[in-house]
Amino acid sequence: MDTNKLLQTKQHFDILDGLRGVAALSVVVFHFMEWVYADLSMNFIAHGFLAVDFFFCLSGFVIGYAYDDRIAGMGVREFFKARAIRLHPLVILGSVLGLLAFLFDPFGGHPEAYSTGKIVLAFVCSMLLIPLPVIADRGFNLFSFNAPSWSLFWEYVANIVYALVLCRLKRGYLVALTIVAGGALCFVAYRSGNLLGGWSGPTFWDGSARIAYSFMAGLLIYRSNWIIRNQLGFVGLSVLLFLAFIMPFTAWAWVTEPLVVLFYFPLLIALGAGATLKPGLRKICQLSGKISYPLYMTHYAVLWMFGNYYTTHKPDNVQLTFIVIAATLVLVGVAYLVMVLYDMPVRKYLNAKRSAALRFDDHPSLRAADDKLTVAGRDKGQEVI
Repeated sequence: MDTNKLLQTKQHFDILDGLRGVAALSVVVFHFMEWVYADLSMNFIAHGFLAVDFFFCLSGFVIGYAYDDRIAGMGVREFFKARAIRLHPLVILGSVLGLLAFLFDPFGGHPEAYSTGKIVLAFVCSMLLIPLPVIADRGFNLFSFNAPSWSLFWEYVANIVYALVLCRLKRGYLVALTIVAGGALCFVAYRSGNLLGGWSGPTFWDGSARIAYSFMAGLLIYRSNWIIRNQLGFVGLSVLLFLAFIMPFTAWAWVTEPLVVLFYFPLLIALGAGATLKPGLRKICQLSGKISYPLYMTHYAVLWMFGNYYTTHKPDNVQLTFIVIAATLVLVGVAYLVMVLYDMPVRKYLNAKRSAALRFDDHPSLRAADDKLTVAGRDKGQEVI
């Protein structure tokens, strides 16, 4: 194994990083407004949940870019290690925060209605990404203490399928599978009336259709080099992405939502990969990308407390506007602290251990030198959730 090649980094698609941050922020706002407007036709960001499909498509593109040319050299086991180090620390922290919110919510909830054994089992399953929709007070989410983990479950599945099958698949077969997955996505939308499923027990398999099409579409964009050079920039593409999230929710959602996922999001990925970024916005895009995953994985504990507060206190529109804006800003700040104080240090430590093990396996005589190795540069490569 060529360890130097395995540990090398690649450049960022900075605008795609920035768009990931826009999508994560949209999810947070959607989850707040979801409590206020159970009727999505009244929600100004009614399609914020489609940000997950954008994440899936972006993930397929970046996984192909980051690993297609080196997974054969690194091997499946090392690929899985790399992905677990990237993804799982925040899966664990999100579960811990969700458990604390469940037990100590000052605005409501009924933790006393559940046995200690049931709570512990739900918590362990949440940390291990084992679906267990058994907590009624959490809407029977697949992962009771951190609802957004449902998409991480399918992200893991996609990564496994990529490492075992898709990384070797010729382009023609990938096209065929993507078309089949697109048909499955349309069927799910027609049957359910929309693409909102995947997060709960009854809608579990809807998530497989959402990840299958979008992940393979992103991978296909990379392998086909469907990069569209343009001058839209980060701001222009952010507006185009946000338009998908504020698209009105109507009885035709079973048609409009698949169209967005099948065609619009892949187009935005192709445009984002080829757009020119103004130098002054580079740091903003990079920070947006880095903070997106911590924000996505830590915000939902607060959402349950907000929901209980809203249900019991019924704040007026002025109070509600202030609360949502203030809470969103606080969540962004918390996500930044989580990134700096937890996620990055933990990943740096785990990557250093992995690097040392790799170099020791390849060159046993370098054990002493390995103790001094770091992989501080690893996090400079393109990151995905």
